[in-house]
Amino acid sequence: MAQATGDGTVGKALDVLDQVASFGRPVRFSELLEASPYPKATLYRHLQALTHQGMLSFDPDRQAYALGIRLVRLAHAAWTQSSLAPVARPHLDALSQKVGETVHLAQLDHGQVLYVDKRNAARPIEMFSEAGKVGPAYCTGVGKAMMAFLDETALAEAVSQQSFHRFTPATLTDAVALHDDLRAIRARGYAFDREEHEPGIICVAMPILTGKGRVLGALSVTSSTARTSLDGLEALVPVIRPVAERIAAEAEDWRFPDEGSETRQRMTAGM
Repeated sequence: MAQATGDGTVGKALDVLDQVASFGRPVRFSELLEASPYPKATLYRHLQALTHQGMLSFDPDRQAYALGIRLVRLAHAAWTQSSLAPVARPHLDALSQKVGETVHLAQLDHGQVLYVDKRNAARPIEMFSEAGKVGPAYCTGVGKAMMAFLDETALAEAVSQQSFHRFTPATLTDAVALHDDLRAIRARGYAFDREEHEPGIICVAMPILTGKGRVLGALSVTSSTARTSLDGLEALVPVIRPVAERIAAEAEDWRFPDEGSETRQRMTAGM
C-alpha cells in the first residue's frame, strides 16, 4: 500500500500522481483505491483535480486513468532544464566509443538512483538499467559514488531511504556496511559495483561534483565478469575522471553562468 506524505493537499495530489505512474499502464479507480492510503472520497477528489489540470487523462470507455499530456510537457522541460543529460550527451558518446563498454549517467532522486542517460556497449549486455528508470542507490556504483560525497545531513537522509534488500550475495544489507564502503569511496574518489545489484554485472563509477563539492550526479562504466574484471574497469579511471570533471564544469556554466565561468577559469589556471 502506498504511504501518505505530510505535505498537505499538494503532497496528497502528488502521491496520487505517483501511484498512477507506478502501474505503468492505464489504471482503474478500484485498483488505485485498493492500494491507496486515502479514503475513497479523498482519492476521487484528487484524481478529478489532476485530470482537470491535465496531469492525468481519463478514458471513459475503459474507465481508466493515465498520465496526462501536460505532465509529458513538464517532464520534457525538467529533462532539459534539470537533467545533466543535455550537457553530458557528447561526452557520453565519446566515452562510450573510447571504452567500448556500457556508460551510465545518473542523478539522485529521494535517495534513489535515476538513470538519466545510457550508452550501450559495442556488444550490449542485458541489465536492469535504462534511461528514465529508478534503481537502488546502496547497491549500485553510481548510487554509492553520489552518496559518498553528500554532506552529513543529506547522507543521513539518503541512507534512511534505502531498503537494504539483498539482491545478490555481495549486496550490502545494512547501514553500517554501507557507511564503511562510502568512506572508502570518498577516500579513493570513485566507487565499484561488485555484483551487488545483479549477478555478473560490475562497474566503476565516478561522482560528478561542482567546484564546491556539491553532488550533481555520477558517471559509470559497466561490464560483466564474463568480459572483464574490477581491476580492468579500475584501469579506466584516468579516462573517466576527466569526463566527469568536464560535465561538471559545463553543467555549472549552463545552470549558473557566472559561477560556472569562475569554476572553468580556476580549472584552466590549474592545468
